[in-house]
Amino acid sequence: MMTGIDQSDYSKIENGKRYFTFEQCRKLAIALDTSMDYLAGLTDEKKPYPRNSSSD
Repeated sequence: MMTGIDQSDYSKIENGKRYFTFEQCRKLAIALDTSMDYLAGLTDEKKPYPRNSSSD
């Protein structure tokens, strides 16, 4: 609910039938208080980058 992403979309992503959109990944990173780079496996740093107040 925090991300606004449908459960059916999560199910398709988990089953490899579709990928996150950029916006879905952004919302997930905000909800999990991490960075999109961390979600993509590009960094081991869980702490998010400093955010602009307009990014939420």
